[in-house]
Parts: sequence; structure tokens; C-alpha cells
Amino acid sequence: MFTGIVEDLGVCELADGGLKVWTAAWFDDCVPGSSVAVNGVCLTVTRLHLPPHPDPDDDPGVALSFDLSPETLARTSLGSLGDGYPVNLERSATLATRLGGHLVQGHTDGVGVINEVRDAPPGKEMRIDMPERLDRYIVEKGSIAVDGVSLTVTDVSDGRFGVALVPYTLKATTLGTARVGERVNLEVDVIAKYVERLMKESR
Repeated sequence: MFTGIVEDLGVCELADGGLKVWTAAWFDDCVPGSSVAVNGVCLTVTRLHLPPHPDPDDDPGVALSFDLSPETLARTSLGSLGDGYPVNLERSATLATRLGGHLVQGHTDGVGVINEVRDAPPGKEMRIDMPERLDRYIVEKGSIAVDGVSLTVTDVSDGRFGVALVPYTLKATTLGTARVGERVNLEVDVIAKYVERLMKESR
């Protein structure tokens, strides 16, 4: 379980069909088996790479390795990553975690396409085309995770929705450099899906 509050921007390195991500040194509490959200996709750490000779005056960071299954590649945008690409990273939540965003599972519901990015001082506004089957879960002022970033929906119409990006989000996540036409992982509010299921069973 995650909260949609990005902890660090990692840098990708592709190798042997898997994914290695370089990140901040304090991610060294991740061990094989740990869950980490990479652009909103929950992945399992297979290996932690520590620098051979850490320099106390420098922060060389660490690298986390992940396997990417055919299912993950088919249902997310991770297959389009390349060497040097930035990714949003969040370690799994603990019972002591502040829920600054919303409940995020790291299970992508669909891949959207950025339709528009425009200035809206002091930040920006973004509109995203969504898969048709997700439109019933996305509501104005509701929560949504876009590439693992917890955001509030500003409006919904014509098969797309809008979100507002404040300066901090633009600086601390990949959404600050996102461009029209790029694919993004979407996860709708899990509570909406449970409500829908309960309503169907009660009929």
C-alpha cells in the first residue's frame, strides 16, 4: 500500500530484460522482497546494489533491481522506459506513515495519454485522455494517482479529466517534464471500485 506522495526521482538503467533504478542513499532500507512503487506500479525489489566504497562526503545513492513480467509490461507504461529516464519512487507505507495523499495500491487500472499541458500560474494544468472503462470512477474533486502521484481531479468531460499541478509537484515528480502525447499510469480511487462492487451485489 502507498500514499501517492513521491519520495524521490530515480534514474532508470535497463539490463537483461529487467529494470534497475538509481535512487537516494536512504532507500537502502529496501531489501529483496520489499515493495516499491515505480511510476505508480508496485514492483518487488530483487536486489539492492550498494556502492563499493561509500564516501561520507558524497551521496552516491543506491540502485534497486526489479523484474518486469509480461503482464506488467502489457498493462502499464513501464515498457516505454529507457536508460536515463526519470521515474517517481515511493516505498510502501507503514502503520506510522502520514497519509498525505490517498490510499494507493500500486495496481494500474489503465494507461492514459496526456492531451494538454498549460500554464496556470503559479503551476500548470494537465488534461489526460482516459480509457473509457475508467470514466465511472473518476469524479470532480476525487482522488487519482497519475504515474504514482496523488492528485485531485479538477474536472471530467469528453473522455478526459484535468488535474492541477502545484510548483512542488512539478519539481519533485516526473510530471514537471511531462509532455503532450506521453502515456501515464492511472490508478483510480480503490474506494470507488469497492462501492461499485457492493452496489452490484446488493441488487
